[in-house]
Amino acid sequence: MRLRAITWERLADRLAERLLDLKPGDGSPWPRVAFDGAPAACPGNLAERVAEALRPLGRPSLVVGTEGFLRPASLRLEHGHRGVDSYYDGWLDTGALWREVFGPLEPGGDGRVLPDLWDPATDRATRSPYVRLPPGGLLLLHGPLLLRHWFPFDLTVHLLLSPGALRRRTPEADHWTLPAFDRYEAETDPAATADVLVRADDPRRPAWNG
Repeated sequence: MRLRAITWERLADRLAERLLDLKPGDGSPWPRVAFDGAPAACPGNLAERVAEALRPLGRPSLVVGTEGFLRPASLRLEHGHRGVDSYYDGWLDTGALWREVFGPLEPGGDGRVLPDLWDPATDRATRSPYVRLPPGGLLLLHGPLLLRHWFPFDLTVHLLLSPGALRRRTPEADHWTLPAFDRYEAETDPAATADVLVRADDPRRPAWNG
């Protein structure tokens, strides 16, 4: 696949323009967009840039990170602090995401989304207030390993890192998570599955397939 160099600013603008015409296939008035990538790829940064680019275009959006929907430490770390299978299968509270984020944005939903539920640093509930997303507003959800779940995304963006770049940019203390991304690539092939692919090996010079 041929990828073209682009700046992060221009990429955000191009994605925002594309999202203006995005229509959910299930009839929901709220388009749902995934920004998928390992923490080292910083998918949240791109989601925030796109939200900023949408603002002057008159389209409201809500950026939600999956780090606010991790399970409590007693469940995440039940099989140890470096359980790769647990990281892959059990860290994310998918039920809470369905209940608090995707459910309210289904056809007939009320648009009241909880932006986060659990603070993994304090291991306590965040108690954040609900945010009402108006019809036409976009959900911009970012996090790792997103495309292996059956979330109802209307557009998916994957930030790709080569194995070498992923290892270099991942803090050494988190290297134990790297096999999970090998498994993700083998089982899900996010680079081929995503609607938009962004190569982020060099954080200063991204490239994409748009």
